[in-house]
Amino acid sequence: MSDLILTPNFDNADDFYATLLAAHEGLEKADSDALNARLVLVLANHIGDGTVLSDAILAASLSND
Repeated sequence: MSDLILTPNFDNADDFYATLLAAHEGLEKADSDALNARLVLVLANHIGDGTVLSDAILAASLSND
C-alpha cells in the first residue's frame, strides 16, 4: 500500500463521531446515503492522491467488521 494511514490519526475522534451522527440526525435513508457520498467525495478531493484513494477503497472493501 502507499502512504495510507490505517491507525488512529486524528484528535477528538469522539467529537468527530458525534458531529457525523448529528449531521445524519433526522435524515431519511436516501438523504443519509447522499450525505455520506458527498462526504466521501469532499474528502477524496482533499486527499487528491489516486494511489492513496485506491488503497483506501481496497482497505475498506476488505474490512467486514
